[in-house]
Amino acid sequence: MDLEKLLKDLRVLQEGHFVLNSGLHSKYYFEKFRILENPGAAVTLCSMIVDEFKDKNIDWVIGPTTGGIIIAFEVARQMGKLAGFAEVRDGERVIGRGFNIKDKNVLIVDDVMTTGKSLFETIDALKKKGANIVGMAVLIDRSSVKFPYEYFATYRKVVENFEPATCPLCKENIALTKPGGL
Repeated sequence: MDLEKLLKDLRVLQEGHFVLNSGLHSKYYFEKFRILENPGAAVTLCSMIVDEFKDKNIDWVIGPTTGGIIIAFEVARQMGKLAGFAEVRDGERVIGRGFNIKDKNVLIVDDVMTTGKSLFETIDALKKKGANIVGMAVLIDRSSVKFPYEYFATYRKVVENFEPATCPLCKENIALTKPGGL
């Protein structure tokens, strides 16, 4: 399967001149909600994660809010395991809602990984609850971040981001777009 073609066809992978939530500029933008609105595409990509971790004795699949919840649910559904999520409460990412993960083997999943912040916060939340982290997976990795666990991405494209003051796209007068949000 040509994943890059699929992502372009679904309008997930977009090329242009984008301002990211961080304020940085980028030539590429990944609109994760184009995957999440398409159950067939989400099932296909999640099945790649399932194949990668099917022999790892996973008990729970946990994803950070928001997109990670959907990915966690679908991966867990395909594996026949429990699904949960790490949400932000009072400025801290926590595992709540009565999820019984102490001493359980957990796979962390998410949609698009840019800085790794929500994944590192999820690792911390899982450690505080006494979970055993077995691995991590994302649908799309647009970074070069390294994790201390087995890691898998269904699609990887390292994307350079630019400070606005030094952005070559700005210097070329390419129109700037602010994607995402409401």
